Amino acid sequence: MCGIVGVASNAPVNQLIYDALLLLQHRGQDAAGIVTQLERKFFMHKEKGMVRDVFRTRNMRALPGNNGLGQVRYPTAGNAFSEEEAQPFYVNAPFGLVLVHNGNLTNAQALKAELFSQDHRHINTESDSEVLLNVLAHELEKTTRGLTLNPADVFEAVRCVHRRVQGSYAVVAMIAGHGLLAFRDPFGIRPLCMGRGKDGTYMVASESVALEGTGHVFERDIAPGEAVYIDLQGKLNTKQCADAPQLKPCIFEFVYLARPDSTMDGMSVYQARLNLGETLAKRVISTVPPNEIDVIIPIPESSRPSATQLAHLLGVPYREGFVKNRYVGRTFIMPGQGVRKKSVRQKLNVIASEFKGRNVLLVDDSIVRGTTSREIVQMARDAGARKVYLASAAPPVRFPNVYGIDMPTPQELVAHNRSIEEIRELIGCDALIYQDVDAMKQAVRNAQSSGSPQLDGFDASCFDGVYVAGDVTAQDIAKLNENRVSQEEGDEDHSRLALPNASE
Repeated sequence: MCGIVGVASNAPVNQLIYDALLLLQHRGQDAAGIVTQLERKFFMHKEKGMVRDVFRTRNMRALPGNNGLGQVRYPTAGNAFSEEEAQPFYVNAPFGLVLVHNGNLTNAQALKAELFSQDHRHINTESDSEVLLNVLAHELEKTTRGLTLNPADVFEAVRCVHRRVQGSYAVVAMIAGHGLLAFRDPFGIRPLCMGRGKDGTYMVASESVALEGTGHVFERDIAPGEAVYIDLQGKLNTKQCADAPQLKPCIFEFVYLARPDSTMDGMSVYQARLNLGETLAKRVISTVPPNEIDVIIPIPESSRPSATQLAHLLGVPYREGFVKNRYVGRTFIMPGQGVRKKSVRQKLNVIASEFKGRNVLLVDDSIVRGTTSREIVQMARDAGARKVYLASAAPPVRFPNVYGIDMPTPQELVAHNRSIEEIRELIGCDALIYQDVDAMKQAVRNAQSSGSPQLDGFDASCFDGVYVAGDVTAQDIAKLNENRVSQEEGDEDHSRLALPNASE
């Protein structure tokens, strides 16, 4: 997952993009980058690290111009330590192109071979975003044939991209001297929306919170397969460029990834999480009688709405039992030391009085590897809990995600090829309650407001194994896992508890 933003304005945009990236920081903490355009020249700065650390005053002064892009990266393919793989990416022809991308291409290796053998383009990193940029550049070159660029050419190039590229992609690009382009894959797997400021500024971003938090009015989500092109005169052009678009957004955005104050494809993330708590209540009642639960405690952060609704419906007190350290930094390797992995106890601390002598129901948004859950259950026992029950607002994560979330290989997933009882024993809780897949889909669907775009379903592949963008075989997943993030320099922790402000 990543967070992307693009701005077309009549005023300098460097500060505006910086502010938007801060609002999208939960979508990626590995690297950040901004590129701006002044006349026909691009100005770029990108580095590893958080937004506040990457951009200093001198960097901001070196980003002039009224149009620009930004990205915060959470790596899922390539090398997490390589600064070269931070975005935006740039190619000089045709016209000059820069691009930011959220998602994951499932046919990136095949495209890379095509680009080399047929399109005569060189890819210098392991990033699928660089592949996507070169596909777009090649298709733009074909459609323009050396002539002046017009919106029809841009849309035809995007149409060709849709036909070549498989997987998930929300994209914002700038074409030097011409304008800003944004488009979304034909299934709308990764989110992208647009809005306007009072001064006429256009902004496109991964989440509505980036618009609202910078004083822009959310107008609408960009439709699956749609392209939006804003020229340098501020004229907006839009066109559906996919042959058979369907709206099937990633359901994990609503379970965990997105901020609760965002709205995506007409669905309130906060309401979706409340609904998940409501349907989870029925599952809890069938497993553990409410009178055997003394207190309900969320595992910070994004499980809180589900936990509050669950507690309300069961008539059980809701309490905060864990305090999260938002400032857990990197693990450095000093001479003579080996890699030291951070314990969950460095990220969470218990309020012992909420556990001592009680039967506690812990609520998490999802359970992926199970290692964090096992340690948290033990922390609750160490704090004096009599019994520890665990409820997940999401169903068992049984399959890898190939569309831009760093879900591990099947063998690393605690629920892969295991029964609920086997998982419970591994985690060490007294009872384990999961959400139902169909109930989860209905709960999120019910968060959609009237007048919203028609929803054709969800990508819930990590729960049900159905990959909406096409057939993904076990061999494909194995190849994708070969290109998963390679960790270096201290085996940095990319788990959800390591995020300083996830989903807040």
